[in-house]
Amino acid sequence: MNEMIDLLLSRRSVVAGSMTQQGPSADQLDTILAAGHRVPDHGKLGPWRFIVFEGDARAEFGGTLRDAFAKANPDADADRAEMETLRFLRAPTVVAVVSCVTENIKIPVWEQQLAAGAVCQNMLVAATALGYAAQWLTEWYAFDENVVSALGLGAGERVAGFIYLGGKEAQPTERVRPDLQERVTRWSGS
Repeated sequence: MNEMIDLLLSRRSVVAGSMTQQGPSADQLDTILAAGHRVPDHGKLGPWRFIVFEGDARAEFGGTLRDAFAKANPDADADRAEMETLRFLRAPTVVAVVSCVTENIKIPVWEQQLAAGAVCQNMLVAATALGYAAQWLTEWYAFDENVVSALGLGAGERVAGFIYLGGKEAQPTERVRPDLQERVTRWSGS
């Protein structure tokens, strides 16, 4: 097997909370973003965009997450809301992949959204190929209207995922996966 097949067959997400703060360099991040940008794209729409969080911006956005959480959960313990400030500090780089759908055109909305999902997957594979840990998360804040507003998302936009990128202290362990053969059927006609 070649290296790409080996990579695809062994790629494993690393939990953001276990990442080290050794993240991709600016050039490596550009490579990861470029790999995301190379997905199949019916109609050449490019129905996605990126919002990058690095350095102090991660902590600053943590305040936004805390405030949004407190607003959505007024009965929550103050310590629980304060924990939200740490979310983006779990990794040195967090990239919001935003799905940017154009309605009422020849390209179905579903295909445009799938393209944004493919962007996330390509980024995970590229980060892994470069030796970094990566995890694709949405969690509550991808769907919260206050967070969406703070991100500046417009009509037809939504978060496809937050890609956490960082270092890893060890290779991630394999997890149990569904049996492939139970998910494969072969159509044989009517």
